[in-house]
Amino acid sequence: MSGALINLLVIIPLLILAVYLSQGKGAFLIAGYNTMPKEEKAKYDEVALCKFRGKVLYGICFSLVLLSLSEWLEIPALLWMGIALMIGLLVFTLVYSNTGNRFRQQ
Repeated sequence: MSGALINLLVIIPLLILAVYLSQGKGAFLIAGYNTMPKEEKAKYDEVALCKFRGKVLYGICFSLVLLSLSEWLEIPALLWMGIALMIGLLVFTLVYSNTGNRFRQQ
C-alpha cells in the first residue's frame, strides 16, 4: 500500500508540471533544450515542444495511476497495462521527437 502512496506523491508534481508545459511555457525545464545556445534555440518551435512534453507527462501520470490502482485493487492486469503504457509512451516519444524535425521552425 505504501508504494501506491509514493506513486501518488510523484503524480501530483508531475501533473502540475504537465499543466505548465501544456500552456506552452517552461521550456527551461526541458533537458537538452535549456542548455542550447540562443542561436540554436531560435531554430525550434518552443511552444510546440512544450505542449508535446506536457502531453507526454499526462500519459506518464496516467500510467502511474494505473500502477497505483493495481496495488490498491490488487488487479495485476492494471500493473501490466501501466507498464506497457509507460514503455510504449517512452518509445513513441523518443521516435517522434527525433525523427522528421517536427519541432523545427519553418
